[in-house]
Amino acid sequence: MLRLIVLSVIQSFCLAAGQVFLKLAMNKMTAFSWTWNYFQNLLTNWWFLATGIAMGSATVLWLHILKQYPLSSAYPMTCMSFVFGMFAAMFLLHESIPFTRWIGVACIIIGVIFVAK
Repeated sequence: MLRLIVLSVIQSFCLAAGQVFLKLAMNKMTAFSWTWNYFQNLLTNWWFLATGIAMGSATVLWLHILKQYPLSSAYPMTCMSFVFGMFAAMFLLHESIPFTRWIGVACIIIGVIFVAK
């Protein structure tokens, strides 16, 4: 079970990192349009490349986790990405997090602990 927890933490971190990178990529983009120029700018955006690397890593790791562990144990562990995402929003993006969201994060952590036992 410890191995599943470690792999799930890494996979969840990659998922959250991918979402943060995507947010940073979109912050650098102009308003969306169906033009070649927009997609050319997107494909030359380094944050967008980082998104692909992080999400690709998370997917490959998820494939390994699914092959080795029961879905009923593995899938709830992915909720840790929400926790990592909240901390990234607070520390990296300087977003304010309301108290009610912190209650939700506490519920997620408690749920992951129950699943891990």
